Amino acid sequence: MITQQQVQTALQVIFPPRCVGCGDLVGTDFHLCGTCWAATPFIGGVACDACGMPLPGHFSDTHVQCDDCLNTPRAWVQGRAVLLYEGHARQMVLRLKHGDRHEFARPAGHWMAEAAKPLITKDTILCPVPLHWSRLLRRRYNQTVLLADVIARQLGIQLIPDLLIRTRATRAMEGMTKPQRIANLRASMAPNPKFARQIKDANILLVDDVMTSGATFAAASEACLAAFASQVNVIALARVAKLP
Repeated sequence: MITQQQVQTALQVIFPPRCVGCGDLVGTDFHLCGTCWAATPFIGGVACDACGMPLPGHFSDTHVQCDDCLNTPRAWVQGRAVLLYEGHARQMVLRLKHGDRHEFARPAGHWMAEAAKPLITKDTILCPVPLHWSRLLRRRYNQTVLLADVIARQLGIQLIPDLLIRTRATRAMEGMTKPQRIANLRASMAPNPKFARQIKDANILLVDDVMTSGATFAAASEACLAAFASQVNVIALARVAKLP
């Protein structure tokens, strides 16, 4: 009788693991090769406790915040990000978002799960930022749901993909300033009435692929708090470093 291990070994011979970044051979499925890993701008050291923005310094045992978060308090409590949205990281995020490269969600989701661990409590509910139905129809999938599914499996927490809904279609935000983004997303999301009981008093962890100004997370956080969530935290795969 052929064992499962033998089948897996045979598959690895026929389809050897390849880097999700460049396609070169690697030792394990869904990993990056050494070159792609070195070229990927992971956020390490000191970062803003609210938005994940990298800050000067190498270590801090206190909750520090960037100037933006100090000047304009966030609707959520704590936030984390894994990558800077530039160079190699930006290319990978765009492949996941627009290029049907679903396999990238697996390593990215694992990185996000590790970063999100300090934000998790026993009653945490994972909520991907929703797409409007018209955009979902064009794109065919929501990349934040793919990421959230990996996070939920790794951390063993509840995932409700449609906890929030988009109440209206918003304009694409490329090139918008921070005030324009906030205005574009204002009142664009709402709690799904089916899950009002689950949201009440829950600790919600919002998931998105990219955080730019924080306007998307703000709209989603406000929708959760309007349904009486106890607390909202956020996790993004990538963080845009600067915005006009």
